[in-house]
Amino acid sequence: PGGCRARPVTVGTTVRTERVHVAGELLSLLPPTAGLAWLRRGEGLVGWGEAARVDPGTGDERFLRAARALRALADDADTHDPVGRPGTGLVAFASFTFDPRAPGSLLVVPQVTLGRRGRVGWRTTVGAGGAPELVASPLAEHHGERIRSAGSSLPDVAWLEAVAGAVHRIAAGELDKVVLARDHTVWSRAPFDARVLARRLAARFPDCWTFLCEGLLGATPELLIRRTERRVASLVLAGSAARGADPDEDRRLGEDLLASKKDRHEHELAVASVREVLAPRCLRLRLDDEPSLLRLANVQHLATRVSGTLGEDATALELAGALHPTAAVGGVPTEVALRVIRELEGMQRGRYAAPVGWVDARGDGEFGIALRCAELDGARARLFAGSGIVAGSLPEDELEETWWKLRAMQSAFQA
Repeated sequence: PGGCRARPVTVGTTVRTERVHVAGELLSLLPPTAGLAWLRRGEGLVGWGEAARVDPGTGDERFLRAARALRALADDADTHDPVGRPGTGLVAFASFTFDPRAPGSLLVVPQVTLGRRGRVGWRTTVGAGGAPELVASPLAEHHGERIRSAGSSLPDVAWLEAVAGAVHRIAAGELDKVVLARDHTVWSRAPFDARVLARRLAARFPDCWTFLCEGLLGATPELLIRRTERRVASLVLAGSAARGADPDEDRRLGEDLLASKKDRHEHELAVASVREVLAPRCLRLRLDDEPSLLRLANVQHLATRVSGTLGEDATALELAGALHPTAAVGGVPTEVALRVIRELEGMQRGRYAAPVGWVDARGDGEFGIALRCAELDGARARLFAGSGIVAGSLPEDELEETWWKLRAMQSAFQA
């Protein structure tokens, strides 16, 4: 496994948090490039500049290496934080690769972080350079260029064959579930503005967590873990259906999803994978007795809410590492599912379907699973969607499900 490399803050560097009035959209305060964001319903964090960067390397230990590096950064800093809330003081944005073998995980401490929760706003600066005035910059409403398709790593027919192969291996008893994903690349003649895309996602999916981290952009409906002191929470999603064209069809599709044995089985596997990690770490753990429907603009999911009280001093970052990959994005058993994904998927996931979020020096933080997302690279963007495969899955149905999910990100590229 790869080791950890850090570009640290200078020993004794001042980290200063102060209350400020943060008006308007947090996204509009970001610079045109290299911004960081984690937002939901107008609240959350944005950051820019780079006070420190950690490359935690590869392997399952990369989460623990990142947590240790952040702890070392905090120990070396001179922190003044009279606000004392989750997300104040030294804070880092983080994004990890799905496959532990793949490089590309990172943790970034911004020079400037702005936060807002309820009526409380704050600004944290790292270093002696001071903070700029809070001046919003206008965001262009129209990209001005036609968006073109560049295809997928695996053509539709080949992806259908991959799903059929996974179903065969499940029927043979090799595994219970595997999630297979696919990508779709789009491009334009002009570079994409991540702030504009994030703004559209936040407006169209207000119940999701909109994130931006080193070119990874998305709006995830799935909260992997939130830690606030000793309290933890998670939102497990697995099992999906389209939205209906009218209220009657929408209600019927939702009722069919709730009654589907195949989708309920897929969902139960995902819930069990979260319970198995959190239960031994919690004094108390509460889960919904039955899944409910989470309805989003383009898709509805089976959802189970999890909450608990920690019995040990685990940070949000360490909990995210222990949970990843849940059965909602990997499969059961985990190691077998990872092997099947590598053999059948036909692409590198990068940071898709892996933890993305933020953590502060106290260990509080929020991490989602990087779903309905895209990797931006100038004028190119690689979009992702996946589907859970279990016994009885029909390849054509699973392909259609990925198209529903891809539409969420595709809509952000349309003015």
